Amino acid sequence: MRLSVPVSAFVAAIVGFGGTLALIIAAANAVGASRIETASWVTAICLAMAFESVWLSWRTRMPVITAWSTPGAALVAASSGFTMADAAGAFILTALLLIATGLFRPLTSLISRIPASVASGMLAGIVVGFATSAVKTVTADPVLILPLVAAFFVIRLVNPALSVLAVLIGGGIAAFLLGRVGSLPAPELSTLTLINPAFSLSATIGLAIPLYLVTMASQNLSGLAVLKAAGYEPKPGPIIAFTGFFSLLSAPFGALTTNLAAISAAICTGPDAHPDPMERWKTGPFYALAYLIFAAFGASLVAVFAVLPQSLIVLVAGLALMAPLANALSIALRDEPERMAATTTFAVTASGIVLFGIGAAFWGLLAGLAVLGLDAFKKS
Repeated sequence: MRLSVPVSAFVAAIVGFGGTLALIIAAANAVGASRIETASWVTAICLAMAFESVWLSWRTRMPVITAWSTPGAALVAASSGFTMADAAGAFILTALLLIATGLFRPLTSLISRIPASVASGMLAGIVVGFATSAVKTVTADPVLILPLVAAFFVIRLVNPALSVLAVLIGGGIAAFLLGRVGSLPAPELSTLTLINPAFSLSATIGLAIPLYLVTMASQNLSGLAVLKAAGYEPKPGPIIAFTGFFSLLSAPFGALTTNLAAISAAICTGPDAHPDPMERWKTGPFYALAYLIFAAFGASLVAVFAVLPQSLIVLVAGLALMAPLANALSIALRDEPERMAATTTFAVTASGIVLFGIGAAFWGLLAGLAVLGLDAFKKS
């Protein structure tokens, strides 16, 4: 076996985990999760991804790589008024919707019919707040933040995939040297904590449904596209249902939804992983091994993030979402006839408005579809 197989898998895992863990921490903080609940969240989601990736890759003989929903984490982190119990209930409902989507093909077709412009406008509206918050950290701690911002934009010229991870590691070292870090925690193994879920109409409409939509539109469909671009022909139904099933198993432990990866998958599906496409599926088990390691030490990783400066966490989260924001905006504004609908979706979602206990992502999607409907009515 070529050395490039495990190397590609471990690079993909490190980039995916380190580059967006700050978003998971932010999401957990937004719903009032304790450190124990946050550690359980990280542990359970890493375990789910490990089992999904190893089984799907072995079963399909394709490099099927899974990840947590980055836009989903951003959605939860941007929410307000929800508890950890609400979040767990929303994650369970989202998992059930994913299973239903995988089992019933018409649902997959229905989601794929949501215009890319409107879906991307919603995603851009969700993540833009993180990008602007990252900019604001400059005034909070310019000595720490400005060099990291400069390093990010320089490193991304050479290796975009590693730029956020480099900022996280370099920022942690710089913060320690500047005396911005509290006492480092002792290493500890992770544990899983059951969370009693709560179900409500506001959490269903404000969290579960938007989470399902962004997971399908921004993650699963793009993950399938990555596999197809590499020459594979995945069957969407079984894969989506399988990730939904493991999301259902991990949700009671606080874990966010898991889904097909896009950026991490691109590292494992290309010729750099292995010249022979039939051999690239072996990246899946090594990727799973990396996430088993992350799962074992999830509690320690969460504790380390807890002693880092808040400005650094906000910066890393914002920088991790810069590329998704740029991509979402370009897709949202690409088609001139749908530009107003996409802009409306973006504006409503970015406003953070809450009506009847329902968050802005849902209202943004509804507003964009309404504008599209009016445009279609005018043309008819």
